[in-house]
Amino acid sequence: MKTIAYYISDYGYGHATRSMAIIRELLKQNEIVEIIICHSFALSFLQESFKHEHRVTFREVVTDVGYVLQENSLEPDAKVLNNNVSSYVSEFSMKLIQEMCFMKAKNVSFVISDISPLGIASAAALNVPSLGLSNFTWYTAYEGLIEERLLKFLHKQYKQMTYYFSLACSNEPHWGIEENRSFGFYSRELDDYEVQRIRKEIDPSGKSHIIYFGLGMKVDIGTLSELPIWQSPNCKFIVSSNVRVNHPNVYPIPKNAVETQHYVAAADLVLTKAGWGTISEAVCAGVPLLITNRSSMKEDRHTIDYLVRHQLCDLIEWKELERLGVTPSLIETCGRQKINHYKNEAINIAKEINKKIKST
Repeated sequence: MKTIAYYISDYGYGHATRSMAIIRELLKQNEIVEIIICHSFALSFLQESFKHEHRVTFREVVTDVGYVLQENSLEPDAKVLNNNVSSYVSEFSMKLIQEMCFMKAKNVSFVISDISPLGIASAAALNVPSLGLSNFTWYTAYEGLIEERLLKFLHKQYKQMTYYFSLACSNEPHWGIEENRSFGFYSRELDDYEVQRIRKEIDPSGKSHIIYFGLGMKVDIGTLSELPIWQSPNCKFIVSSNVRVNHPNVYPIPKNAVETQHYVAAADLVLTKAGWGTISEAVCAGVPLLITNRSSMKEDRHTIDYLVRHQLCDLIEWKELERLGVTPSLIETCGRQKINHYKNEAINIAKEINKKIKST
């Protein structure tokens, strides 16, 4: 058996859900790998997802900082973010030693990171090959938000990747590493029966538009319940379990739900921030996208530029969302997008990763 350490970013659920798709394919295609998931924020979610898979084990470790948002906003809090990243960097050498000890003890032969610098740096220190898999790195995501010395530190860690597989919407430097590959969108597999079950449960009469309203599990905006969107006629809304909106037309995803991609696929329209995980699930399911624009976040700008260029979304400013109502004409306009031109690339990505694993 070959032991793979899979480091998953601690920011939200998006990195966890897309990593699930790749891990499942890696296991399906390669019978001699076992995977240790290194993560903390969504660890119980991941454990539930792989509870019947004996080749997956877990290690609770804080892998990165992610974003810090202003109160009641989708915009970043640069001051707090700087402080948090500075603390992360100051503790990095100690964390590095801990990760090296873990890798030696478990005889780790390959590291995959989406997209924590910690696993990459630890692998490099032990001459273990590593592969970064993401649409961004925290180095590019933080440009313009944190101090230059902190950016330089992150740049140094990411340059130690052996391979980098970039995803749709990426705008990364070459990194000067052995191999860069580019892939499109991917998601966990869909069960059409489950998608139709969800649609029937939410809209038994089949006469309403179903809207997936996704701001992410790290966003906590108390004023959401005041939005007029919930009053939109002939509309039902799917929201994350953390969204506090009490309205007869609003259906929170059950807290114990694991295969949440089915709720995205059950919608007629996905209204979301520019989080790659939700966007990718919508694209792979062929569901139109309405994206809230956050110009202050570089990752979002790259994602939105790509989606607009390929006619894969419509945009709305946060201020517009404060007075938005969903109408048949909005549904029709968003339905003209070219989302159906894209296929799920999880199988191809896993195939290429397995080639790298087998060559070590």
